[in-house]
Amino acid sequence: MENAKVLVVEDESSIRKFININLERNGFEVIEAESGEEGLKKLIEYDPDVVILDIMLPGMDGFEVCRRIREGKFDVIIIMLTAKGQDMDKIVGLELGADDYMVKPFNPLELVARIRANLRRIKKQSEDDKNIIATGKIKLDISAQKFYKNDVDIELTPREFAIVKVFMENQGKAISRDELLNHIWGRNYFGDIKTVDVHIRRLREKIEDDPSEPKLIETVWGFGYRWRKAE
Repeated sequence: MENAKVLVVEDESSIRKFININLERNGFEVIEAESGEEGLKKLIEYDPDVVILDIMLPGMDGFEVCRRIREGKFDVIIIMLTAKGQDMDKIVGLELGADDYMVKPFNPLELVARIRANLRRIKKQSEDDKNIIATGKIKLDISAQKFYKNDVDIELTPREFAIVKVFMENQGKAISRDELLNHIWGRNYFGDIKTVDVHIRRLREKIEDDPSEPKLIETVWGFGYRWRKAE
């Protein structure tokens, strides 16, 4: 979180310097811009983690800057600075894609706290996303060991969950029974390979709409199985 880059877009030099000093004291790298146009240029040039964006800017206002940032799909946190009592500004800013707002005048320590809170949220969201595999109506939450279909939690055994995980990590790829056996049961397993078919049958009974005509786990005759990609 420390050393995160913060772009401060504020036309009043005294406020901009005030923000800069306090952010640098707290370990942030700060880039300054005096206008919306300059802010967009420096956004592309420096790729900041956070943009502190004043609404009342000369020329292109903060609303337009916010809109362009979101339309450009920039992965950045936007905290807007609004005038006291301008509740509509907060609403418009949030609707345009701002993550948070601060009302002038503000305590610089609160701004630092807001920046850190938003960075933590984004980090957690990123970590959570890495633990989720989703396709069509199916979602696999790896960290929680949960399987969902149409947002309904379906209970799977640890081995069934492991099978689905292999399939969903290799969507559209045919996986042989031997591969599944080695991956799930281990290379030192010397039982009957038909145990794979038994587990697939039980799994289909739990997750397929019609197990007799499976749409998720397809049989690749004479070879193994394949998880069908969502259309």
